Amino acid sequence: MRGAVAVSAVFDGVRILSGADSLKEYRFNTSTAKHYFCSVCGIYTHHQRRSNPRQFGVNASCIEGVSPFDFAEVPVHDGVLHPSDMGPGAKPRLAGILLYQAADERG
Repeated sequence: MRGAVAVSAVFDGVRILSGADSLKEYRFNTSTAKHYFCSVCGIYTHHQRRSNPRQFGVNASCIEGVSPFDFAEVPVHDGVLHPSDMGPGAKPRLAGILLYQAADERG
């Protein structure tokens, strides 16, 4: 429901350049994953993954010089069944793919 394009980063590969004092943490369901958001504007910034705690999922819009429109295709998972709930080796179910097409490409 957060509507962010999340990219993966290794745990040691993320640096908060500014605003760290405004970040708040929340956890839901199993309370395993740590989700962070800005307490001022409410934007989701990143989360420490439940499926791999040595990784962060990072909102691409929070990376300087990166835009969600930089990605031609974005896979969207159904968000219902988490791989950790489905057994070893399970992958999230793909609900669809978001495609970015510039207005001048539509004709």
